[in-house]
Amino acid sequence: MTSPLAPSPTPPPWPHCAEGATPGDPVGCRGIHVTGHTRCLAHLNTADRATYLATVTPGSDVDHRGTTFDEPLLIELLAALRDPTTYRPHLGNARFDHATFSAHARFDRATFSADARFDRATFSAYAGFGGATFSANVRFDHATFSANARFDRATFSAHARFDRATFSANAGFGSATFSTNARFEHATFSANAGFGGATFSAHARFDKATFSAEAGFDGAIFAADARFDSAAFSAHARFNYATFFTHAWFNHATFSADARFDHVTFSAHARFEHATFSTNAGFGYVVVGGDAGFRGVRFESASVLGPLWCWGVLDLSGAVFAAPVVIEAAAARMWCVRTRWEATATLRLWHATLDMNGAVLNFPLAVVSAAGETDPVRVETIGGVDAAHLVLTDTDLTTCRFLGAFHLDQLRLEGDTRFARTPTGTDPLRGVPLRWTGRLVLAEEHHWRALPLPGRRPRQRAGWTPAPPHPTGSAPTIPGPAALAALYRQLRKTFEDGKDEPGAADFYMGEMEMRRLDRRPGRSRAERGLLTAYWALSGYGLRASRALAWLGLAMTTTVLAMMLWGLPTSDPKPKVTGTLPAAGQAVDLTVDTGDPTLTGTTHDHLTGIRAEKATRVVLNSVVFRSSGQNLTTAGTYIEMTSRFLEPVLLGLAALAIRGRVKR
Repeated sequence: MTSPLAPSPTPPPWPHCAEGATPGDPVGCRGIHVTGHTRCLAHLNTADRATYLATVTPGSDVDHRGTTFDEPLLIELLAALRDPTTYRPHLGNARFDHATFSAHARFDRATFSADARFDRATFSAYAGFGGATFSANVRFDHATFSANARFDRATFSAHARFDRATFSANAGFGSATFSTNARFEHATFSANAGFGGATFSAHARFDKATFSAEAGFDGAIFAADARFDSAAFSAHARFNYATFFTHAWFNHATFSADARFDHVTFSAHARFEHATFSTNAGFGYVVVGGDAGFRGVRFESASVLGPLWCWGVLDLSGAVFAAPVVIEAAAARMWCVRTRWEATATLRLWHATLDMNGAVLNFPLAVVSAAGETDPVRVETIGGVDAAHLVLTDTDLTTCRFLGAFHLDQLRLEGDTRFARTPTGTDPLRGVPLRWTGRLVLAEEHHWRALPLPGRRPRQRAGWTPAPPHPTGSAPTIPGPAALAALYRQLRKTFEDGKDEPGAADFYMGEMEMRRLDRRPGRSRAERGLLTAYWALSGYGLRASRALAWLGLAMTTTVLAMMLWGLPTSDPKPKVTGTLPAAGQAVDLTVDTGDPTLTGTTHDHLTGIRAEKATRVVLNSVVFRSSGQNLTTAGTYIEMTSRFLEPVLLGLAALAIRGRVKR
């Protein structure tokens, strides 16, 4: 047990009573002199006290700084101040600074029509201000309430200050009305603190307040800014059905027990940055009219967060979720930048744009569009995320940036996943109209194709989307073809594992496109040329129409070449040559067939009969067969070329058709 503090040797700044001064306490009683006397009210003799009280009327100013009141003395004073019409004590300017109330202090339903000062007052027993009316400023700074303090239904029409006040027992402010600023900064509530149904019409300040027992703000109304920065809630904290009409600040607040914010309405910003929730945190059916900030918050055992409707940004950046949690939210934007998930989690979101840049996933995390395909969640970036733990269901990835993510080949895409597509229509390039082949593409490819090349015309075509500006104003990081090829290759594996053949084919084409367009120093021109030919002839084995068109063009060209130069005008006839010897001797003759010849004009070569023969030759050459048709020397070489090229084109067409059937 600690011994009491020694009396201060410093006298108060007012003329004081000094009754009971001793060498150990040279100041003695610190009560202010009653006007016309040299003693405080507590030490006046009976006659002088009666004379003084006879001068006190309802509404009178009273100054009893440093005075010690027992219960009979306070009753006498309040009786003199009682209004005969309302039967309530009515005080004007009331000065009770440093006063000590050694017994019950009952100011219930009292009216303070001017300033009321209770700075550093000590209430050793019950302090009752229930239903009291404070028409001007009231101050309880550094006041000490050793027993229950009741301010229920009290009305504070001007500034109310309880800075550094100490409430050792229950403190009740239920249904109290604070018309202007209310300050409880650094206040200490050692027992239950009840503010249920209280109305704060101006700023409410609870910065660095300490709530050692239950803190109840159920149904409270905060019409202006409410600040609980660095407040400490050691027991249950309840804000159920509370309404915050402007900004609410809980930055660096500590919630050591359950914190309930169910059915709370935040009409403007709600900030919980770097707050700590050590046990359950309830934010069910919360409405936030502005931004909701949980930056750096630590949730030790929160199992459910939401449903939460946020009209602005729901910021969970840097937050830590140490236990399995389900977050249900509807927000314009949701930031999970460098958020740490130390257990499994599910994000059920409605129409939100999600930024997960640098999030740390130690366990599986599922992002689900609660509205399904009708209003999918738009994922903006997963850079720096270990995608092996990430599951995206019914999400919109048209603007998603994947650069920097790990294990993209293990990313799971469920439901209807949307990606960006190539631009539609045709675009002029060097005077030749080009049409982009429809396929799924990454947002990063849009950004890269929209970049202008140094010293050359812009690469941008109609429909390619430039990269959005970086939030810091610096140039955004846009990956080149090599990095894009790696992204496409890893994501293609994701589609293949999910048996999504169309998606896998589109991402294979994206990978091949980036390899073809990669012009880094050291890249083989022969490889790029081969890839260009592969792209031009069959769209990397994926465009059957292109391969068939080339096959048809090649066959048509070959037919025309055969008609013009390959087929002879007439088949050569056998010719016998030799010498007839004398009778009775053997005959020696040589049979020879001449070379096929081509005569006549070009018009003579283009006939139906020659077309039929040329078509037969070409069709046979496609399947590596010889037609047996006599050909000119030029025709022989044309057939040889046809028998090499056209089966290749036929194979590419067959490969593309097979891929199309699988898709």
